[in-house]
Amino acid sequence: MKTIKYFLNLSFIALLTLFTSCNNDDDFSEIKSTETGKIQLKFENGFDNLGGIVLDQTTQTSSNGQKHKLTTLKYIISNITLIDEKGNEFDYHKNDPDKGAFVINQDSAIANVVYLNLDNIPQNKYTKVRFGLGVSQKAYLLGQTGQATFWEKAKKNGMTWAWAAGYVFFKIEGFYGKTTTDTFFLTHTGNMGDINKNNVQDLYKEVTLDLPTSARVTSKIKPSIHIMANLNTYLSGNHKLTLDESNNNIMGSSNFAQLVTENIQNMFRVDHVHNDEKNQ
Repeated sequence: MKTIKYFLNLSFIALLTLFTSCNNDDDFSEIKSTETGKIQLKFENGFDNLGGIVLDQTTQTSSNGQKHKLTTLKYIISNITLIDEKGNEFDYHKNDPDKGAFVINQDSAIANVVYLNLDNIPQNKYTKVRFGLGVSQKAYLLGQTGQATFWEKAKKNGMTWAWAAGYVFFKIEGFYGKTTTDTFFLTHTGNMGDINKNNVQDLYKEVTLDLPTSARVTSKIKPSIHIMANLNTYLSGNHKLTLDESNNNIMGSSNFAQLVTENIQNMFRVDHVHNDEKNQ
């Protein structure tokens, strides 16, 4: 009798799982482009072997054996694109900084996470996310009046130079040393204005990440995509860098800034996706 009850229970669980799965699939049996929902991107900055970054406290050792701790960590994210399982792309206010650009400021993180909440997202199953690190030339060349709202926001966050030089894309400051962290450094990267007129390399980079599970946007479900940023890549990425007097005070698009940019564009990965109803 116990054996029969056991198998009946298993059958009930299997049917319940199948019913739930079918219900979930029914939500996407007909994609309606007129129906929209919301999605959340969560950025968590850390060192892979140390966990989350606590400014002015967490000390890391680079692959070249140099110690460094951060007092400032900020970067700009823009041109977010969601890609569905068929390869179709939805651009979130592309090249419109006022609506589609954000400052990730570690000093404003809540439990080491910075939240970006996006609305009016078409119902769909999304399997990839792409975003820009910095502000594209096309957006910058709209002029200051074409992005006055974000310009002021970035300015308040210390992520601008004069308009002619434009935005700071990535800002990192702190202290470094061989045995103790007692020497100040800063790295502020950016295009310094019109790259064609100034004949400099474009430091705006786009990053595409696969999602481990699809983000299912509906009117009821607000997915949350948890993105980890590993700041080990700053000095210990593809380019193994060492801070010294020649590069510990960098602003703009110098050769060192280009190497840093090539490193940090590989610092992101998606850790997990939540598909919870009414998520935050």
